[in-house]
Amino acid sequence: QVQLVESGGGLVQAGGSLRLSCVASEIVFSRQTMAWYRQAPGKQRELVASITSERSTYYADSVKGRFTISRNNAENTVYLQMNSLKPEDTAVYYCNTKHWGFDSWGQGTQVTVSS
Repeated sequence: QVQLVESGGGLVQAGGSLRLSCVASEIVFSRQTMAWYRQAPGKQRELVASITSERSTYYADSVKGRFTISRNNAENTVYLQMNSLKPEDTAVYYCNTKHWGFDSWGQGTQVTVSS
C-alpha cells in the first residue's frame, strides 16, 4: 500500500515562504507522477502543481511564478517551495500520486498565511 507523509506546513505571514515535503514509500517513486493538492475550508480540493517522472511540471494559474515543485528520486521525496505566500494560499496541502489507477493521498499538512 502506497504511503505518503507530508511535512513542512505552518503559520507564516503574507509574503513569507514555506517548503513542503512528501516522502513516499511502497512505490517505484522514480516512475510516478507526483502532485500537490490543497483544500481550503468550504472549497473543493484543487490541483496546485505536479511533476512527472521526466520532471515536466504543471502549475495552477494561481501559484505560477510563486511555487516550485521538485523531486529527489534518491530520497523518494517531492517538494513544494512556496514563496510570496498570500492569505488565499491558506489550506490543507495534500501529496498525491496515482498507483494502478487509484489515487493515494497523504494525511495533509496545514498552511496558514496571515495578513
